[in-house]
Amino acid sequence: MTIDVIDLRDFYSQRLGIVARRLINRGIHARWPDAAGQRVLGLGYPTPYLGLFREDSERCIAFMPAAQGVLKWPTARPTLATLVDEFSLPLPDAAVDRILLVHALEISDDPEGLLREVWRVLAPSGRMMAVIPNRRGIWTRSDATPFGHGRPYSRSQITQLLRQTWFTPTAWGEALFLPPVRSGWFLRSAMAWEQVGAALSLPFAGVHIVEATKQVYRAIPAHRERTRLIPSLPPVLVPSSLRPENIRFSGVSPRQKPEQR
Repeated sequence: MTIDVIDLRDFYSQRLGIVARRLINRGIHARWPDAAGQRVLGLGYPTPYLGLFREDSERCIAFMPAAQGVLKWPTARPTLATLVDEFSLPLPDAAVDRILLVHALEISDDPEGLLREVWRVLAPSGRMMAVIPNRRGIWTRSDATPFGHGRPYSRSQITQLLRQTWFTPTAWGEALFLPPVRSGWFLRSAMAWEQVGAALSLPFAGVHIVEATKQVYRAIPAHRERTRLIPSLPPVLVPSSLRPENIRFSGVSPRQKPEQR
């Protein structure tokens, strides 16, 4: 189920969305403190988080799926966002160094196809980071936030999906331990919720933040060719109609000469 880009923009303009963006940015920045000289691509609806890399990266662009829609980004500068087919990105192979996926995998109709396309455009030494709703989290149970739409994932499901699409998970993080309540008291205590949840390793965080690397050399399973056994048959020197047992049955003696028959 795809979320409209207008709904995503409206959520991140509200106070709850601003707090969510701040907490998720904190988790992203912990793994990627800078992107100096890197080519950065955001896929899905990544614009609330690409501000971390726009100033110091060599290039920073945003791709938004056609079914979702696109908004101009950044608003006061030349546009760096475009509408794309998520399964056919308009980039050559190994074109970017880092890829950030937000509101992408859980919304996609074919997450494996999406990750294989990400694998294609990612450089061999590049890294990919995905923000994915936690299946056990509270945020996935609320339709009032974008994280309550689409398919949430458990940690084991994410690991299996990444390995099937030639990625290796290298680091994990969580964010959004506070409930998705718009009350001012909850929002003011958001950082305390995050610190307690991370210290106790609580399982109900709103999102997983997983970093993965590209497997350049993929293992190809070798299949041993099965040996076909052919049964050994006795040699046949004469047609079956001229065998002695058939001739004896027809009333003709096998010892008779041909001219006596």
